[in-house]
Amino acid sequence: MKLAILGGGGFRVPLVYRALLRDAGPARITQVALCDADPARLAVIAAVLTSLAADAPAGLPAPRVTTHTDVRPALSGADFVFAAVRVGGLAGRVTDERVAIRHGVLGQETTGAGGIAYGLRTIPVMREIARVVAAEAAGAWLVNFTNPAGMITEALTPILGDQVIGICDSPLGLARRVARATGHRIEECRIDYAGLNHLGWLQGLTTGADDLLARFLADEAAISGTEEGQVFGADWIRGLGAVPNEYLHYYYARREAVAEQRALRHVTRGEFLARQQSAFYEQAGGARHTAREAWESILAERNATYMASARAGGEERHEEDLVSGGYEGVALALMRALSGAGDAELILNVRAGAQLALPADAVAEVPSRVTRGLVTPLPTSPLALHMSGLVQQVKAVERLTIEAATTGNPDAAVRAFALHPLIDSVSAARELFADYRHAHRELGALFS
Repeated sequence: MKLAILGGGGFRVPLVYRALLRDAGPARITQVALCDADPARLAVIAAVLTSLAADAPAGLPAPRVTTHTDVRPALSGADFVFAAVRVGGLAGRVTDERVAIRHGVLGQETTGAGGIAYGLRTIPVMREIARVVAAEAAGAWLVNFTNPAGMITEALTPILGDQVIGICDSPLGLARRVARATGHRIEECRIDYAGLNHLGWLQGLTTGADDLLARFLADEAAISGTEEGQVFGADWIRGLGAVPNEYLHYYYARREAVAEQRALRHVTRGEFLARQQSAFYEQAGGARHTAREAWESILAERNATYMASARAGGEERHEEDLVSGGYEGVALALMRALSGAGDAELILNVRAGAQLALPADAVAEVPSRVTRGLVTPLPTSPLALHMSGLVQQVKAVERLTIEAATTGNPDAAVRAFALHPLIDSVSAARELFADYRHAHRELGALFS
């Protein structure tokens, strides 16, 4: 089978390839087509993959890699398409974060003002990609990693229907940590999780008749030993009766997050990654024989610093959480199941709005049963009133963002900013939209 990766020069692409090398299943990927608009980045990542291919298990040929700057030949004959596109590059992310901070609101890539700006300039590009996928790789599954993942996935469903699925590794990582704290492996457990991408809660975790979540919530030491305990505190998690996704830190501790950013005690996450990756691509481009070593070093640093500002007291991440196997593991399991190599239950971004008191065609992040050629959302527990209200408000913002990005309607864009709970000011919304429109040429063209 063939896998096309759009955004093939991206830093996380080797994680996917490394997972493919270890796949000995009957429906394995034998060809990987990397497509990227930047040939220099593409060449560096191809060099990393060439080095990784030497680690292929004996008797298991490494997937053949081709590189493309034109999307059409990359898509031709593809069975699966991974989309990990960053419109505007990391410079665009830095702008998203800094504009928000200047206006006194949260500066974050996918949450709040930055997420809306990212969506506005990304949706038109991704919808065009979806149309090309439909034309050049009819029947292929588009697996979307492009952020904001839930919003982008929903924007593509009018074109690709249920053939587009959004993936994020945060929910699985959360469930895995809770399972580990109770002495279990996540593979043994049934997960009850619901929400939107970067806005969800683990409401149940069971194995047989054993209620692992109840046991976890009753054990302060177990809670405090997880990343979620460090981010939210044991008392808050117990009070919720559920374990929130790490990105809810920005809602539950908005003042603290904004104050920390405005105090400029640290560079933004976008600035950190931009400097780190710029150095990597420059170094590896001049010495491709050491590209893999440079990539592995940067990856370790990237993982260790993830969500660092949110962890109480500056605690270091647990060793288990530094090991890759998140989103690439979910993606591999999804491809296997869709290809008929065994059923799977995964947390995915799919059309499941009715389960969360949303429009039926709304994309939500819920556990789903994946079988050959079919993804079926599984029942979830009803969200508490405060959770449901937050989900509905953010979904309204996502839909306004999609409307603005597909019609060029500036009023819809302003309403999206104004109605987001992390902005909550019409005047600030107008100023944010004007500044983003000025800063991003994509938005200037869209709303001209």
